[in-house]
Amino acid sequence: MHVGVCRIMLHLPESSSLKDKRQVARSLSARIRNKFNVAVAEVEDQELWQRLTLAVCCVSTDSAHANEMVSKVVAFIEESRRDLELLDFETEIISGV
Repeated sequence: MHVGVCRIMLHLPESSSLKDKRQVARSLSARIRNKFNVAVAEVEDQELWQRLTLAVCCVSTDSAHANEMVSKVVAFIEESRRDLELLDFETEIISGV
């Protein structure tokens, strides 16, 4: 079994409050969950209203497939939310779990 984990750091330039940020976080997380059937959670920067850090996790029998899934999530965010700026992302594949 292989677990793909990706930490995605985003900048929300149009966010002017934590309420705006929470709306973006909930909407984006739900869209990712529905489209890719992966786990998504906000993991850092909960009190910063222009920064959103999400963790995406998937489980697969193939490490290449796990890597492909988290890469597709990153590409989806870049393509579907042009109002957000992708600052950085880190991907890790944990094998043999």
